[in-house]
Amino acid sequence: MMGKIEGSVEEDIFQLLFTELQQNTRSSDQKCREVADRIAAEVNRICQESQRIKASGEEEKWRVTLSRHRLQQCLFYYNFGARGGRVELHSTLSAMVYRYITPPQIQSSYQARLNLIEDFLQGFYVESLNAFRREAQLEGTFSPTTLLELSEYMAFTERYAKRRIPLSGGRSQQLLILRAQTFSQQQPPETTVDMEQAAEGSSLDSDQTWNDSSVQQVRNAMVDRDLEPADDSLRETVIKEVLAYLQERGQNDCADYFILRLQDLPTNEIEEILGVTPRQRDYLQQRFKYHLIRFALSHRWELVHEWLEADLERNLGLTPERWQQFQDSLEAPQRKLLQLKQQGAKDSDIAKDLECTVNQVQKRWFRLLEAAWHLRNERDSGNNASTDE
Repeated sequence: MMGKIEGSVEEDIFQLLFTELQQNTRSSDQKCREVADRIAAEVNRICQESQRIKASGEEEKWRVTLSRHRLQQCLFYYNFGARGGRVELHSTLSAMVYRYITPPQIQSSYQARLNLIEDFLQGFYVESLNAFRREAQLEGTFSPTTLLELSEYMAFTERYAKRRIPLSGGRSQQLLILRAQTFSQQQPPETTVDMEQAAEGSSLDSDQTWNDSSVQQVRNAMVDRDLEPADDSLRETVIKEVLAYLQERGQNDCADYFILRLQDLPTNEIEEILGVTPRQRDYLQQRFKYHLIRFALSHRWELVHEWLEADLERNLGLTPERWQQFQDSLEAPQRKLLQLKQQGAKDSDIAKDLECTVNQVQKRWFRLLEAAWHLRNERDSGNNASTDE
């Protein structure tokens, strides 16, 4: 446990907390001292680390305000008692996550949602206890053993749940909601998801160059949860690679948008979470599509095509008739490039063979893959046709 904070102001804060706990609880002096010590230490740390508090020039006033706030939170749960405090905390957190615990298009019953919330919050309470131990510098085996300690922990859990986690572009979201969204994403679906509804909504202002036929197959597969274990593992790899690709290029807002789209949230909720207007969201959507198609057809085309069962061994996913049509449409240099790729030649070796640069090889291959992709998704190409062209 932390030692008592030294210094006149800190000592006054500690004494205020200690006296209030003595007067308003039935705990021993030792327990009151320990809890007062931890609250004072937390307030001191916040005031030392907060640039906003330092810039205000009212650090002493902030110390008192924060101390009283944490004291009142602790006493609030203490006055409910052990059982009543748990019920109150559970109700508060349940209300926060109710709308996020299942994807909007999943028709879950009220009782089913409550069961999911119960499972989710049990895990969150463990996370909160570990965070409490860590931030208060307590032993890893510490658990509340008195009503006062339990009240301190429950007050901390409520604050921990409501912490704002910064996203890119100056936006933020509460920690508990982010955890609930991740938990929801990991749950098996209760009903079949309509893939057209899971796809991106089109916009009248969208650039028609980015027709969904080029990205529909990737996007649908990313939100499809009815996958075999091996497919699911490959899907997770693709998702991680896409996120890394976006972050490496400084496209953190696109990464945030991608994460929310994976959860099948409607556009109005995405706009609310990201704090953007419909037009800004539309622009962000177009920018994300641009990077997604670059990833799928250039950066990691082998991985994506293997995942979609459209690699070179499967003739880029084309039927025999379409594959022949595709080959007939190629000029001699393109056919040579395709042949070398099928042989597994490196881009550097292909560049020497074709007497061009590696960059030119990659650009030519990008155009070939794009042409094959469009051909594969034409209306009359069978069951693989895109549904939203």
